[in-house]
Amino acid sequence: MNSDQHTTPYRCAVYFVPALHSDWWQAGSHWLGRCAATGQLLTQPALEGVAAAEFAACTAEPRRYGWHATLKAPFRLAPDVDVPMLLTALRELAGTLPAFVMPPLRVSTLGGFLALRPKGDLTLIQATAAACVQRLHHLAMPLDEAELARRRRVPLTPAQDALLCEWGYPWVLDHFQFHLSLTGPLNNLPDDVRLALVQAAEARFHALPALHFGQIAVFAEAEKGADFQLIDHVELLG
Repeated sequence: MNSDQHTTPYRCAVYFVPALHSDWWQAGSHWLGRCAATGQLLTQPALEGVAAAEFAACTAEPRRYGWHATLKAPFRLAPDVDVPMLLTALRELAGTLPAFVMPPLRVSTLGGFLALRPKGDLTLIQATAAACVQRLHHLAMPLDEAELARRRRVPLTPAQDALLCEWGYPWVLDHFQFHLSLTGPLNNLPDDVRLALVQAAEARFHALPALHFGQIAVFAEAEKGADFQLIDHVELLG
């Protein structure tokens, strides 16, 4: 865990993470091949029907971001804000949010990539994510025109574009979909390799106990393009 909280990173993000060192944390971190708490590269599991190099390549994108589910997408801190101020705000917010047990998480290929998505009542998940987006937004720097243009390279509906302008990200509030990413895009992989990945993920994650949603964390991208690292996490106490 990075203790240098007084150096302003390029970007921060607010993520859900399983309890550190839990079965869920270990299973996801090893699947991606990196621990976001220590920055250490990890040995990925050997998957039947998927070459090691192929597995490493298709997990490269989520490996950079670390094992997590996005609550408030990566953002630049406002000029008068530093990481300790963000952590203080996060602790205050966490004191108002209840911990809960997640609905079952199932492997999904929605969006062309592999992810774990909840199946069941999403009310508490949606409320927690909305609180992170709305109540921490004053700490974020508004997007500049270049960043707005980059985000708009992906086709957006008018409603999503309005969310982008107001909250700095288009997939929030009613358009938010909780997920823990397991791969990047799989469009270029043969069907048999995609199937093998799905089967391996189901075998690995469906057998785990129910996931407890009990903490939220700040991750930081120290420099543009750097791997995201977990800076600190806070318990939900509401």
